[in-house]
Amino acid sequence: MRILILGAGAVGLSVAAKLSKYAEVFAVCRERCSTSIEKDGFFLTGIWGTETFRFPCGVTPPEGPWDYIIISTKAAATREICEKYNHLFGEAEVVSLQNGIGNEEVIAEYTDHVIGAMIITGFEWKADNAVFVSVDGGATVFGRYTGGADRKAELLSDLFNKAGMRASATDNIKGTIWSKALYSCSLNPLGAVMECPYGDLLREPAWNIIINIVHEAFEVARAENISLVQKTANEYLEFLKTAKIPPTAAHFSSMYQDIAAGRKTEVDFINGAIVSLGRRHGIPTPVNETIVNLTHFKEELS
Repeated sequence: MRILILGAGAVGLSVAAKLSKYAEVFAVCRERCSTSIEKDGFFLTGIWGTETFRFPCGVTPPEGPWDYIIISTKAAATREICEKYNHLFGEAEVVSLQNGIGNEEVIAEYTDHVIGAMIITGFEWKADNAVFVSVDGGATVFGRYTGGADRKAELLSDLFNKAGMRASATDNIKGTIWSKALYSCSLNPLGAVMECPYGDLLREPAWNIIINIVHEAFEVARAENISLVQKTANEYLEFLKTAKIPPTAAHFSSMYQDIAAGRKTEVDFINGAIVSLGRRHGIPTPVNETIVNLTHFKEELS
């Protein structure tokens, strides 16, 4: 099986490393990363184990055909990636292994073979060729966009499991992606702005903000006809408090890491997506909009 990973940062390189034992993998990444990996290998540490990997990577991908093309870049770069590399898509299944809402819709403009995914694992850069896997918030989930059971999604899930990365397939990938978006919009930017791990967000003042974020997001999800496992905002909040935050309590959000490194965050594609869709449906989302503005303010101060 041939797998191309586009926009490989901490997530994409870690996934490439694990898959490289069971598939022919190439990761398109920054030149400084590929230079370090080619020289010394790729060092993976944390809850996925400690191991050094060697796999092909670089700034220019080989020609296809490919069985799967995994896009792991930031959501802001999805269209740019598609514009640059769609000539390689062919009959490959193009997989969005990204944060945020709307990536699959963009990819679907360039191919009919789209698989959505939800990954809720924490990755932290340690060097240009080293990543620490800090949090496992659940299995990575794959599914045909926009829905329905799919053998190609199941095969990719099986490969991830074989490589030691928990995974499953679903016939409701849109609902699964939105579930991750709810988790992200509740915790990610607030943890970044306040510079605290997720566990601290259970404190009452922060939790009061999260309550409003989730209630707004649920109204928008309902208007979008998204089928979620938790049927009400209060049911989701209880799930978030008891099942999702405890295993990730010590984790600092990806937006916190982005701001600390001087990078732009993905808030426009998480809370910002809730705001944009809310406007489309005439649903007020003032708390999510405030979170977007606070996060951008934090970016400018850093």
